Amino acid sequence: MDFRARFAPSPTGQVHIGNIRTAIFNWLEARHNKGTFLLRIEDTDLERSTQDAINKLMECMQWLGMDYDEEPMYQTAQGEKHKASAKKLLDNKEAYLLDPAAEKSPVVFKFPYRCDDFKFIRQCGAAELALAPDSKVSFNQTGITFFTVTSKGKVVDNNQTLAGFKDLEILDADGNVLYKLDDAGYDALSDDPGKKVEVEHAAKLKFQRREVFYNDLVKGELAKPIDSMKDFIIVRTDGSPVFHLANVYDDIEQRVTHIVRGDDHVENTYKHLFLFKALGYPEPSYAHLPMIVNQQGKPYSKRDGDAFVGDFRAKGFLAQALFNYLALLGWSPGDDREKLNREELIEAFSLERALRSPAQMDMKKLTNLNGQYIAELPHEEYMKYVLDYLPAEYAQNPKLEAVAKLMHSRVKTFADVAGWKYFFVGTDELEYDPKGVQKFLSGDTFRKPLEELSAKIAASDGSAAAVEEAIHAVEEANGIKQGHLNQPLRVAVTGTTVGAGMSETVEVLGKDETCARIARALSL
Repeated sequence: MDFRARFAPSPTGQVHIGNIRTAIFNWLEARHNKGTFLLRIEDTDLERSTQDAINKLMECMQWLGMDYDEEPMYQTAQGEKHKASAKKLLDNKEAYLLDPAAEKSPVVFKFPYRCDDFKFIRQCGAAELALAPDSKVSFNQTGITFFTVTSKGKVVDNNQTLAGFKDLEILDADGNVLYKLDDAGYDALSDDPGKKVEVEHAAKLKFQRREVFYNDLVKGELAKPIDSMKDFIIVRTDGSPVFHLANVYDDIEQRVTHIVRGDDHVENTYKHLFLFKALGYPEPSYAHLPMIVNQQGKPYSKRDGDAFVGDFRAKGFLAQALFNYLALLGWSPGDDREKLNREELIEAFSLERALRSPAQMDMKKLTNLNGQYIAELPHEEYMKYVLDYLPAEYAQNPKLEAVAKLMHSRVKTFADVAGWKYFFVGTDELEYDPKGVQKFLSGDTFRKPLEELSAKIAASDGSAAAVEEAIHAVEEANGIKQGHLNQPLRVAVTGTTVGAGMSETVEVLGKDETCARIARALSL
């Protein structure tokens, strides 16, 4: 069967980086396997899945270059098919009405009692459960209810699927069998929705334990005892399908072979395997990705910083840099590479190398990676971004071209461009970083050296080489370690503590402007 993966978001606003990382992993795995990448819009939350939210999702995918191979499926268009599949399950006694007497009742999927031959079911041997003393056990087609006691002595009401208790025996405190449920007894319950069995004075349950299991492509083998599960609603009272049914049916409709999604869906997968079986479709392969976390190991959210794709785009991150970073957030190419283009990612990608542990968001690493991508941009393309992010009043400044060339290799995000303001304002408009002034310009330590430097720059041709020579000469004459005059000069002429090399910066500013700024800084 051809490889078919899907991205199935429920767009309700901005696109979270965790969701788009899932899309990236699906896209890369599909492209690596020369398969098909599908998009499904799970838009059944009509209040929140607005057209604006869907548009944001589409724009995000287009920006990141994630093309899909077939027309997107919209889940709202599948409603009648979902209802028909629920009716099929009811007709086959694989589901039941929660309240058969009601005019409108939720439809509940029933875990099958006879499932020993399912490929995802295995026997675990005999099991026993101690009950609360002298308690009652009751069951019908909707499940079995019994009472247990916690280690702290609290009585707990349990309601589980009857399918988890194969060959059930209910015993009293002396070990006498009060009731035994065989296949015929189970069939009688299924045939009569109103039939209910109650057993008093129970002390213990004995049964054959079975579990559902599957091999997760990321997490390895996962398993869950059926006796810890409950039958679940697949159609609400109003007739609308629940996520479980709609999600599985649409995967069948799209002929999905591999499902890659967040590990918050692990518990759903145990249920979905049964739904695939009941609807006659071979269960797909699953891969569940650990969440993205902050430095404290908690789920990464807006409180931790930028969390939506639109935030990163607005702040001047390049699509290829964000794509590259998110692809490596929870996955490794198997070597030390951290910067890979799209073709390299497709070639190297395999879910087998996805990490099982949560991936920590590292903004510093992403920002540095983005800087590497910006540094590689052709000048013409780079300038288009610069003009997009530069305040409009500076776009026609004659210094812009020289400033942009000087700063190209130093830009980490295009939001940095707004910080170039000091190149374009007049001497009297320059704003100073108070901490920089306090550290480098307070007192008289650098007053005389800066005055001397200003005189030398004024007498020079203003070239970077001449400025560099003047800086070294003043440092040597005043017993200042080489390079230690740069920061006082930077604060005096730019008002900041970071930027390009000072000799190049002075050359772009011009010697007259530089000297005027030094004089103003010393006067302040």
